[in-house]
Amino acid sequence: MAEVGEVTEGCRLPVLRRNQDNEDEWPLAEILSVKDISGRKLFYVHYIDFNKRLDEWVTHDRLDLKKIQFPKKEAKTPTKNGLPGSRPSSPEREVRKTLDLSLQPASTPASGKTLPIPVQITLRFNLPKEREAVPGEPDQPLSSSSCVQPNHRTTKRKVEVVSPATPVPASTETTQASVFPQNGSARRAVAAQPGRKRKSNCLGTDEDSQDSSDGIPSAPRMTGSLVSDRSHDDIITRMKNIECIELGRHRLKPWYFSPYPQELTTLPVLYLCEFCLKYVKSLKCLQRHLTKCDLRHPPGNEIYRKGTISFFEIDGRKNKSYSQNLCLLAKCFLDHKTLYYDTDPFLFYVMTEYDCKGFHIVGYFSKESTEDYNVACILTLPPYQRRGYGKLLIEFSYELSKVEGKTGTPEKPLSDLGLLSYRSYWSQTILEILMNLKSENGERPQITINEISEITSIKKEDVISTLQYLNLINYYKGQYILTLSEDIVDGHERAMLKRILRIDSKCLHFTPKDWSKRGKW
Repeated sequence: MAEVGEVTEGCRLPVLRRNQDNEDEWPLAEILSVKDISGRKLFYVHYIDFNKRLDEWVTHDRLDLKKIQFPKKEAKTPTKNGLPGSRPSSPEREVRKTLDLSLQPASTPASGKTLPIPVQITLRFNLPKEREAVPGEPDQPLSSSSCVQPNHRTTKRKVEVVSPATPVPASTETTQASVFPQNGSARRAVAAQPGRKRKSNCLGTDEDSQDSSDGIPSAPRMTGSLVSDRSHDDIITRMKNIECIELGRHRLKPWYFSPYPQELTTLPVLYLCEFCLKYVKSLKCLQRHLTKCDLRHPPGNEIYRKGTISFFEIDGRKNKSYSQNLCLLAKCFLDHKTLYYDTDPFLFYVMTEYDCKGFHIVGYFSKESTEDYNVACILTLPPYQRRGYGKLLIEFSYELSKVEGKTGTPEKPLSDLGLLSYRSYWSQTILEILMNLKSENGERPQITINEISEITSIKKEDVISTLQYLNLINYYKGQYILTLSEDIVDGHERAMLKRILRIDSKCLHFTPKDWSKRGKW
């Protein structure tokens, strides 16, 4: 068994931690740093296959020294400059990050459950004129007579969907995970479209698709203004540097590195003014600052208020100090984005909660003038998470897109929590539209992908990927059919009952900005 003194940076070994069920477990971890405080060694560990926000300092008694894996020296190889170079590396340093997208076997319908006569909505696909028709693809509107007839014994509602000029790429390798329970419901894989093949995508490609010239979702661009360049990661930025932040009545424990001044990173607590977000080194300095700080709300225009919830629009050029402080705070909880001190191209929309002391920051999102995204960065502060504020921020961003007359999508890549929030919002919004469709003159109601996009301001690619994510699209006898299972419907209804916070468009006072005349704002 190895000695404690032999444990160095790069070593891997099991480390004791408590999981969400308050049970002990020994996941494999990598030693990132070692420090000695008063003769006591502490080890900063990163748990392999766990998010970096769980990284922590541990003592030697939590290390399993019997199973330690020492770092191996890599062979010296020429670098780009022609100079030999080597570095110590831990075993299996490159952690596999692929996502298993294999289909699960379809289950049989639950016995004894029946639904009313299935609702069928025809959704037609017309190919663009400049593109040649693909064999096997319908290029003319399909009559309702070719639709699947209602079946009183089925346990699903069928919605037939068509989109003019936007072919839905059917994928047989989309993920089966869903924000809704799927117990006991029959699931049918999305049939591949005849004459066309589509490669499966990993996380961040299919489900986070970007614009494509031919209407087919493509891999996301990784060139957004706030996208973090992982190639420049080093041991410093991989470690949390702030122990604790006091913001108003809350104390926050940061998840990730944030480039606050070096002299502040050794403090046990970093104090922030909750109104201007200025950082100071002690409580006494904060109290002195509060006697001089006149702000009781973010420095911008209040463009929305309903009840205690308000939104403020802040120009990153006019309010540079506040915007930079906001970015520094946000970086403590966002690992996938980088930080730019040049906040000029950005508008920040800060959500606050009002009480007798002022407007307290809950979360924010930013958008950039030169990009087509409606969100560049989005964050709900930890004390306000799991309370519906995240979806409220997302809903507000799409409400602004509706006023601007545009469709929007968030800048990629999304964080793990951001992806869950957006997936849930897209699913609920689209299902709400599909379930509220009514037939006219006894005929099946019809809707197109374009119409869903126009109603919701959600980009067409995100609409398509969400339908694929929920595994609703089926290609049957020349038509695309959306199949809403009983579990999908029940899960959606339960989720909407819990979603109390909603944006009221009547309370929004917003004028779209003309970025070419920004100097006159």
